[in-house]
Amino acid sequence: MPRAPEFWRAPPGWTARLLSPLGWLYGAATARRMRRAGASVEAPVICVGNFTLGGAGKTPAVIALAAMLRGMGANPVVVSRGYGGSSAGPLRVDPATHDAALVGDEPLEIAAHAAVIVARDRVAGARAAIAAGADCVLLDDGMQNPSLEKNLTFAVIDGGALFGNGFCAPAGPLRAPVAAQAGHVDALILIGAATPPDGFGLSGKPFFAARLFPDADVMHALREANGVLAFAGIGRPEKFFDMLRDAGVSVAATKAFGDHQPYRDADLAAIAAAAAEKNLVPVTTMKDLSRIGAARAEAMFAGRLRPVPASLVFDDAYGVRALMARALRGRKRAKKPEA
Repeated sequence: MPRAPEFWRAPPGWTARLLSPLGWLYGAATARRMRRAGASVEAPVICVGNFTLGGAGKTPAVIALAAMLRGMGANPVVVSRGYGGSSAGPLRVDPATHDAALVGDEPLEIAAHAAVIVARDRVAGARAAIAAGADCVLLDDGMQNPSLEKNLTFAVIDGGALFGNGFCAPAGPLRAPVAAQAGHVDALILIGAATPPDGFGLSGKPFFAARLFPDADVMHALREANGVLAFAGIGRPEKFFDMLRDAGVSVAATKAFGDHQPYRDADLAAIAAAAAEKNLVPVTTMKDLSRIGAARAEAMFAGRLRPVPASLVFDDAYGVRALMARALRGRKRAKKPEA
C-alpha cells in the first residue's frame, strides 16, 4: 500500500475538496453497509477497529487485549482478514512456517503473542476459531464489515493523527463519516492522547488512554549506539521515529515506506549501505520484520538490524478488563435461553 497522501493530514485544501464528492459516495456506501445485520456465532466477539484507513495502532491493541483476556481466564483466538497475504483461509497462522506473503504481516506479528486465524470470510474465521477451542473471538479490524455480529467494539484512535482532514477516502483518511460510525462503537482506545476528540457523536462513550512503550533493554542498547537509521512501512512511520526519540535514542536518519509495502532486496540493500556508511544501527518495527523475514534480515543486514518490540499499556487497565468482562458475561446470559 502506498503512503497516505500528505493532504489527508493537512487542513482541507483544493485537492481534498475536489475529491470530496467521491469521498461522500465512498463514505455513504460504507455507512450503509455497516447497518446490515451480522451472523451470530457461539462465542462472544470483541472487535478492534478504527475509523480511518491505514494504521491507528490496532495490532498492539489486539496483542494487549488478548493478553488481558487470557489473564481473565478466557481463551481468545484472534481472527484477521490477513491483509496482504494470499491465503483466503480459514488458516491458523504458524509463525514458524508461514510468511507475510501467505498470511499478512499483522497476523504474523500477532501470532508471536496469541493464536491467530486468517480468513477473508470473518464468519468462517470465527467458527474456525471456536472449533479450535476459542471461548471468545478477538476480531482484528472488521469494524466496517457487518458480516459478523459483535458483542463489544473498540475503536482505536491515533492521538497524533486523529481523523486527519475529516474527509472520507479518497479525499481523506476516513472510511465513513465519524458520526455514521459512532453508533457501532462501544468504547474508544486513544493511543498517545489523554482525551478524545470533541463531538463526532462520540460524547459519553468510555475512552481508554494508552501509550506505546518500546522494549527497555533494546532502548538501552540503542542509546549506547552512535545513532540509528530508523525505517518503517506502517500507517504513520513518524510515530515509530518519535517513539525512539522520546526514549532518548539518537535518530540520525529515517526512511518511510507505505503501510504493508513489500520490501525489495534493493530497498534493504540501500538501507544497509546508508547505515554502514555513517556507522548507524538500522532499526525497524516488528511488523516490518514480519514482512522482511528473520533469515532475510540476517543476510541483508549482516546481523546488524535491530527490530524494536513495543507494548501498549493502558492508563486504566482495570476499566478495560471490566468492560470486556461485562461483554463476556452478557453473551453467556444471552445464550442460556437457547440451551
